[in-house]
Amino acid sequence: MPRYVWLRIAVVAAVIAAAGWYVYPPRRTINLGLDLQGGIHLVLGVDVDKALEHVVERATTDVRNRLQTKGIGAEVARQGSTILVVQLTSPQTAKDAQAVLADVANYTIRTTDTAAGRFELELTQKELASRRDSFVRQALETIRNRVDQFGVAEPTIQRQGENRILIQLPGIQDPARAKALIGKTAVLEFKLLDEQVEVEKALREGAPPGDEILYGRHVERQTKAETRVPYVVKKPVLLTGDTIRTAEVRISDAGEPYVSVEFDRTGTAIFADVTEKNVGKRLAIVLDGSVHSAPVIRERIPSGQAQITGGFTAEEARDLAIVLRAGALPAPVQILEERTVGPSLGADSIRKGVISTLAGALAVVLFMVIYYRLSGLVADVALLLNLLILLSAMAGFHATLTLPGIAGIVLTIGMAVDTNILIFERIREEFRLGKSVRAAIEAGFRRAFTTVIDTHVTVLVSAVILYQFGTGPVKGFAVTLFIGILASLFTAVFFTRLIFDLIYMGRSRLQTLSI
Repeated sequence: MPRYVWLRIAVVAAVIAAAGWYVYPPRRTINLGLDLQGGIHLVLGVDVDKALEHVVERATTDVRNRLQTKGIGAEVARQGSTILVVQLTSPQTAKDAQAVLADVANYTIRTTDTAAGRFELELTQKELASRRDSFVRQALETIRNRVDQFGVAEPTIQRQGENRILIQLPGIQDPARAKALIGKTAVLEFKLLDEQVEVEKALREGAPPGDEILYGRHVERQTKAETRVPYVVKKPVLLTGDTIRTAEVRISDAGEPYVSVEFDRTGTAIFADVTEKNVGKRLAIVLDGSVHSAPVIRERIPSGQAQITGGFTAEEARDLAIVLRAGALPAPVQILEERTVGPSLGADSIRKGVISTLAGALAVVLFMVIYYRLSGLVADVALLLNLLILLSAMAGFHATLTLPGIAGIVLTIGMAVDTNILIFERIREEFRLGKSVRAAIEAGFRRAFTTVIDTHVTVLVSAVILYQFGTGPVKGFAVTLFIGILASLFTAVFFTRLIFDLIYMGRSRLQTLSI
């Protein structure tokens, strides 16, 4: 009896048990890719120039305050997405102003006209590159948080180029809702209504300086009909959504869903101060430029909690809570490319993939049994174990099975069979030389071992390179190929040899080999 045979049997039994544990039931343990279960494929473009406009817009206040501190009067305005223009009210203060402007961090003085008292400041190239990169990374992280909270299994969310984001969401049944959730900028602001101005007059003549007209919506309970409602809102932002700690969906006494938000320590202090100073006034809750509600402040609110109402459906309230928890996008995003894969197409792909795999496997099984007889049957059992290990490893590592992944499985089957054929032919050669059964098996496995290792390592390296530099389906192919080749090594070199030892090696009088 060969050495360590019981230990080898125990190893194989453990592998089979673990594989069976991980792979059952297949539908629940193996994640299917976008091409197999349907879903959406999006390429988003991040509008970094718009975000830069906000950065420069905020800098205008800082520059104006710096100049005022030195007693220098000036008009400060943004020009384009990176330039800030300073026009002094008195050109005689140009020299002092230049000294102040030279100290503004991350900006350089682009042009100077001291006679006219005009300066142009521009974001430095280093700051510009840093901001652009930061906006895309923030957008990527925000979208990932939203998708995770939306409950999509195995999404693909990755950066492409300088300002693009690739998103693949398998299993999505409502693409429109998913796109709305991902693309919502979700900038939450709290502003006071200007109740001294008549809305009708503002609509006719335009909003007074310092005010703006924003719209909300009113949903009729009975008919569900929506109407746009105009509001005259003061421009200064009293509080933003950056200070939100959490957001949850609640149900009102009237049975309508609303979103309850809770601020962090900073937001709570600001909210308490705002409500204390504006009791009796209406506070507009503005999301992405749309007024969701404008309740009257009855008293100071020190708890740091607010409610966002607006005739939401349950899904709308849930999605709004998700985007508020995940945070606002640093810049608007646009859908540059969109492809939707229907579940029926995915099911058809699965059916064809399974049929082709089974057909190929059946042909191989029959060939091996006919050509190599008992040894061929051993190879077939090893092939089934190979498939079991491959599927269980994918389930264990939460890998995603794609259509190219099925192609990887078929290729793995071919390589596993080829490995067995290589070993069997070496054994046949040794047997023809007149060696005994035991000697022929030992020599056959030993001679084939180096070649098997060489071919498998080469394919493993190829799979690693494909995974490292490939995207989407290519990665799926690389994963199945990598796992399949490792499984092939185990089944062909370890498992098949064990079966041969159990069948032939313990029989000293055996004269023939069924191969």
